[in-house]
Amino acid sequence: MRLKVILGAAAFGLTSMAGASGVLAQAEAEPGAPVVVELFTSQGCSSCPPADELLHNLAGRPDVIALALHVDYWDYIGWKDRFALPGHTKRQKGYAKAAGRRMIYTPQMIINGTDHVVGNHPMDVSELISQHEARPRPVTLSVEDEGGKAVLTLTASGDLPANIQVMLVDYDPQATVEITHGENAGRTISYANIVQSWQELGVWDGKQAFRVELPEITSAAVLVQQAGYGPMLAAHNLP
Repeated sequence: MRLKVILGAAAFGLTSMAGASGVLAQAEAEPGAPVVVELFTSQGCSSCPPADELLHNLAGRPDVIALALHVDYWDYIGWKDRFALPGHTKRQKGYAKAAGRRMIYTPQMIINGTDHVVGNHPMDVSELISQHEARPRPVTLSVEDEGGKAVLTLTASGDLPANIQVMLVDYDPQATVEITHGENAGRTISYANIVQSWQELGVWDGKQAFRVELPEITSAAVLVQQAGYGPMLAAHNLP
């Protein structure tokens, strides 16, 4: 079954940036930027394996940054998801609050920070990815080697919101789990791009160029997102 949680009216301390869509529409494009797909999933959810498989396929596409965020709110129903982090649940609630929604569920995919879709509906996901690929990006992102160090540089091609989060997301490219209890008992499931940690590299005002040295890391992605769970302005998958 698809599992849902009703959110309370409390604001979770999160805010959204009103009127930002108009600002972003005025900016010039950075074509060819990858589309970020975040899957909120759980090993305890019987509806999630098809979405996990879909994310596995998306992870192999160069035009997509696919990230699996395992949530912890279904651990009580018979199987504890060893990849689940409370921060993933908080992030999903933040997206719901920013979108004016009172419900979270698994499997859910968030496309480029703005579009919410059921994670096991591949045609809907594919269509949204195509739509986002065709849209302009207001930020130019580059990662260059400087003296043996990887340096991230962001520049704006138009007016941007004042608060932009620059984040480094560490993930495990693949893991296989034998599930012995809960709704998926008896199944062996392979997971892709399992998010293990988030690190904020800084907050950018969208004016002067943003530069930061990246830590040495095996598998990670840089996400540049409007604060308040807004649109993804740029993204880059690190080797």
